[in-house]
Amino acid sequence: MTLLSKRSVLKLAALTTVAATALVGCGKKEEPKAAAPAATAKTEPLKAAWIYVGPVGDAGWSFAHDQGRKAVEAKFGDAVKTSFVEKVPEGADAERVIRDLAQQGNKIIFATSFGYMEAMLKVAADFPDVKFEHATGYKTAPNMRIYDASFYQDTYMAGVIAGKMTKTNVLGFVGSFPIAEVLRNINAFTLGAQSVNPKIKTKVVWVNTWYDPGKESEAAQSLINQKADVLLQNTDSTAVLQTAEKNGKYAFGWDSDMSSFGPKAHLGSAIVNWAPYYIKAIEEVKAGTWKTERTVWGVKEGLNDLIKINDVVPADAKKRVDEIKAGLKDGSFSVFTGPVVDNTGKDRLAKDQKADQAWLDKVDFFVKGVEGKVPAGK
Repeated sequence: MTLLSKRSVLKLAALTTVAATALVGCGKKEEPKAAAPAATAKTEPLKAAWIYVGPVGDAGWSFAHDQGRKAVEAKFGDAVKTSFVEKVPEGADAERVIRDLAQQGNKIIFATSFGYMEAMLKVAADFPDVKFEHATGYKTAPNMRIYDASFYQDTYMAGVIAGKMTKTNVLGFVGSFPIAEVLRNINAFTLGAQSVNPKIKTKVVWVNTWYDPGKESEAAQSLINQKADVLLQNTDSTAVLQTAEKNGKYAFGWDSDMSSFGPKAHLGSAIVNWAPYYIKAIEEVKAGTWKTERTVWGVKEGLNDLIKINDVVPADAKKRVDEIKAGLKDGSFSVFTGPVVDNTGKDRLAKDQKADQAWLDKVDFFVKGVEGKVPAGK
């Protein structure tokens, strides 16, 4: 083949390639490959924390709050991440723990003891984007609110049973601190008992702590030695009930079902179910509807109750408890209805007048029938 022929062949091949390329360009365009879907950003769970004054295994106050925390976990699953710190003393340690929980990214923090109030108020001012909740207190801030239970409703019903069960007409009460919430419970217990047994007297021993089984047991024994044969407490361990069991006396569980710790002594348990409130609070944070307010719930809202009433309790006492419970639910019954007279003879609530929350918050006295004087504040 001559050089000219080779050149002709190469030229023809080149023209053919160009033509083919042009034809492809004029035809249907090639569809682009579908892009891989973008990864959906994972929503971070809401972080919520609780601090407890006692151990979660106290079978009482801290245990009850922790059951509420667990109810939040069950309700919201992976959408909420909870944590807790137990056995936190009231005071400087509380401030340190609350501040640390805020720095860890918790968006709502529950402080579950009265003595945490000032510490939480101080930390709340430094973390405006965090919601703070204080149990049983009375001070609020733009991002701090309070919640409480109506234990005095439980204790009144317990009093009705105690008034029927006592043989000495002497009741005993182990008190933590002489603050309004505790004084309400002592008074309601006494009034409930007096409603079925006017001879009732109540003796009180203060332990100045929320949780100390040793001190609680000593206080219970002291009351029994003073002829008290039915005991109630405003402390967090099972020691009072167990001491009553050892002495062949009666007592009540407190905060949660304590029936298994003294089955013969146990007349009933005054409980608190925090789950409804904690679920409500978390829902409000998630929905952006959380606001500063005070919430006080009781039997009507399912927060308080008297449960596991012993079979030894007379039928008429059980019936009266059921009537009171129904009245608390529909609003027809009020524990503190005048006349209410203190143990010095002073009128504290006029005849037929029903106590409002402002009155309840300021209880600083013993009703008639409670022996002794109210000590100076905590």
